[in-house]
Amino acid sequence: MLDVPADEVSKAFRGVTRNYQKYAKLPGFRPGKVPEAVVRRRFANEIRKEVIDSLLPERFSNGVRELGIRPVGQPQVTEMTIEDGQPLHVKAVFEYLPDVSIDGYEQVVVEKPSVEVTDEEYNHELTQLRDSRAVVEPVEEDRAIVDGDWVEISYTGKMTDDPEAAPLTGEDALVEVGGKETVEAFTQVLRGAKPGQELQAEVIYPADYPEARLQGKTVAYDLAVKAIKKRTLPELNDEFAKELGNYESLDDLQSRVREHMANRKRRSIEAETKDRLFASLVQKYEFPVPESLVQDQIDARLERGLRALAAQGMNPEQMRKLDLTRLRGAQRDSAVAEVKAHILMDKIADKEGVTVSDEELEKELQLAALQSREPYETLRQRLTDDGGLARIREQLKREKTANLLYERLPA
Repeated sequence: MLDVPADEVSKAFRGVTRNYQKYAKLPGFRPGKVPEAVVRRRFANEIRKEVIDSLLPERFSNGVRELGIRPVGQPQVTEMTIEDGQPLHVKAVFEYLPDVSIDGYEQVVVEKPSVEVTDEEYNHELTQLRDSRAVVEPVEEDRAIVDGDWVEISYTGKMTDDPEAAPLTGEDALVEVGGKETVEAFTQVLRGAKPGQELQAEVIYPADYPEARLQGKTVAYDLAVKAIKKRTLPELNDEFAKELGNYESLDDLQSRVREHMANRKRRSIEAETKDRLFASLVQKYEFPVPESLVQDQIDARLERGLRALAAQGMNPEQMRKLDLTRLRGAQRDSAVAEVKAHILMDKIADKEGVTVSDEELEKELQLAALQSREPYETLRQRLTDDGGLARIREQLKREKTANLLYERLPA
């Protein structure tokens, strides 16, 4: 609640009105000569708004500073009376960040797995590289299909619970009978078949199937077997390394593969470990969070999810059928945890004296400009105007704080 004395309100009205008198252009009056009464009547709403803008922001800032709190978002005015010659009375509500104690955060630890690449992981990577250069050749002998064969098929699939959906079709598709990536229903009908046969298979896709449009769906397929083929893997030698890319020898390839794997595994384990550390911190400290921050986080999570669905092939019509209310509800717990983790990282950053230099911020902006293909100055101005620079600096500080906590974890 804020109250401004009547004399200050009158002074503000006089100042704003004089400014309008000076620049107002009205028919029948010379510039700067419009009577005060006319100006007040003609520009009543505009004057009132400027008076409010001149009196409230600084007083609001001083008020929350005296309370020792950090507001979130803009205050919502619930009651206001303003009239020239009368005290200004304002009542507003706003959310603010909770005062959280982080005592004992140094003792919160989680397991920190080794980032060393194992021989098994390395050999699997080499096998995948060989698979990428495998030669597929037809099997000439007249025989039935067995596990391990690659079969060339054409197919048409119809969703049994959505007859209006577009059919799934494929021509000259290769599937490995008994392979890890082949659905079991295909393996069962193809095993023992021969080229030229036409088969039927019904596939019930699990709810967590990677392709979004097939999750939890049942599809009836008509298959046409065209040919049996075999895949031959190349030998691991210098020639193979040179065919893969800019490698001088097999030793050069193997060394760079290990280096790439080490970097990838380190990033993956570091991210997973930090997530577990955040979860442990959130569990340790119980505190309420501003609802507006939770809703913003839900919005961000939904936006990422919808972009992923679009990338997987979901069209706008299918997206319009999504139950967004249910999806928002499903995201709430995760969003609350993320907001709490952000608040805790900010508190720990202040405790640890973590800061982000202008050079670090500029480096991040240069990278963002390259990734978005937006001119650097345009990007910087846009982020300055919409408050994005402060958000990026805030996120960088959280990342530095998380790195600090991660490095302190016992190996």
